[in-house]
Amino acid sequence: MSNNIYQALTRQAGERGGETALIVPKKSGGYHGWTFQEILGESRDYARGLSFLGVKKGDRVMLMVPPSRGFISLTFALFSLGAVVILIDPGMGFKNLGRSISQVNPRVFIGSPKAHIFKFFSGKSFQDTDLSLGTGLLSRILAGNPDRIKQLRRQGPGIPGVETNQDELAAVIFTTGSTGPPKGVQYTHRIFAGQLSLIRDYYDIRPGDRDQPAFPLFGLFSIGLGATVVLPQMDPSRPAKVNAAKFIKTIIEQEVSYSFGSPAIWNVVSRYCLPKKITLSSLKKVLMAGAPVSGELVARVKKILPPEAEIHTPYGATEALPVASISDYEILTETRDKTRAGQGTCVGRPLPGIEIQVIKPVSATLGFWSEAIVCPPGEIGEIVVKGKVVTRAYDGQAQETEQAKINDGNSFWHRMGDMGYFDRRGRLWFCGRKAHRVETVDRILYPIPCEAIFNEHPLVHRSALVGIGSAGNQKPVLIAEPVNGRINRKNLLKDLEKIGARNQLTADITAFLIHPCFPVDIRHNAKIFREKLAEWASNQLQIS
Repeated sequence: MSNNIYQALTRQAGERGGETALIVPKKSGGYHGWTFQEILGESRDYARGLSFLGVKKGDRVMLMVPPSRGFISLTFALFSLGAVVILIDPGMGFKNLGRSISQVNPRVFIGSPKAHIFKFFSGKSFQDTDLSLGTGLLSRILAGNPDRIKQLRRQGPGIPGVETNQDELAAVIFTTGSTGPPKGVQYTHRIFAGQLSLIRDYYDIRPGDRDQPAFPLFGLFSIGLGATVVLPQMDPSRPAKVNAAKFIKTIIEQEVSYSFGSPAIWNVVSRYCLPKKITLSSLKKVLMAGAPVSGELVARVKKILPPEAEIHTPYGATEALPVASISDYEILTETRDKTRAGQGTCVGRPLPGIEIQVIKPVSATLGFWSEAIVCPPGEIGEIVVKGKVVTRAYDGQAQETEQAKINDGNSFWHRMGDMGYFDRRGRLWFCGRKAHRVETVDRILYPIPCEAIFNEHPLVHRSALVGIGSAGNQKPVLIAEPVNGRINRKNLLKDLEKIGARNQLTADITAFLIHPCFPVDIRHNAKIFREKLAEWASNQLQIS
């Protein structure tokens, strides 16, 4: 089990068994706390109960449990058994959920009461599931199975973990589906081990640190690194709806030293703290990822942190994370103004052990690396990555895997689906998703550089460039989401036209619309669903 993340828990329990591993706020006030040894003991007991019920190595287990002690212990237990943990965003929509679950064919289902209600009404998606488990009375009724994990887990000592090979499947984690249907990404034990070591070494996460993760999986990593995890009071599938007062309460009271979350969270938190002059004095590191992070947001979050604190914005995707990173200092002193001028968003330099290249974009499959043409610095192309945190395949989707991977002898490159370029200092700049390019008769427009020009307007919260029509003959449309609903739409549209006409990047854009609230992804509440906006724009302009 040398590469199994469960071993990281056993190691931490052996070295600091009596220290606090997990802190969870009580609904009535105060906190529950559990040591590393207690989390290990509960994980072993869960593993015993699950094993008794027939869960074995290789079984696919759909885990739909909210962030909690149970989620942490169950996940470690499943890893110890060699089961394949399937993690999926419950907020991705009923249709996407059903389709995604059908693709991965879970044999075992472990869910909260709400998850069992969903399962009850979408039986076809679970046709291969023959063991359903849950907690609470409602779960027991809907599952048709008593809460036997709870009954069995305290019957004797926990069972030892099984042996797992580093290249065996450990989990299937779904993409957000921001450019199409969500895809299940296969995570091996080797990938998790690579992420664990890279996050530890690059971001200097050490035992004794306190983490408040807004993404549950990062809580497992932190415990595996010997840090204390403080679970925030929030719905991880709705980060933009975070209760800022509750989020900062746990940071302050538990002296949290670092936190990972979507820029949508830090946007809400910073806007709450600034007028109240609140400083999160214990925070030494903030990691923001999931969508492009503006220099304005970085500057605003800096104001609520102590002077010595650092902000990092890792770049990556579900298929490969993290692969590059940049700090607040470099953003605020060097790249911010260039981003505002339409040069894209700088995502930093490749992380240790990660290779990144920018190649000439092609729509066809690239079977071998020799077929790729590497772009020189300054030329926008398709971003590809290689390294220890890059996943090898999508689950059950051979065609999608073939399209996304490029064979390079004993290794392979992953096509990120992003467009960007390297500057002459070796920094990678992100210009938008490949699928979101707008290809007109005369040239290609990239969303991130173009949108930055319009985002400078004080009444524009954010903007989205979309193309209507077929590639090579698309009409570019700029859609703006205003900062609030009380605006003079006619005047704003005129302003946008003037802004566009003044800049050579945006001079070809002649159609402008205002949308009250952009559709965004569930996981980060920050990735704009431009496909939906393009359809909406087409209807508004009556263009087929």
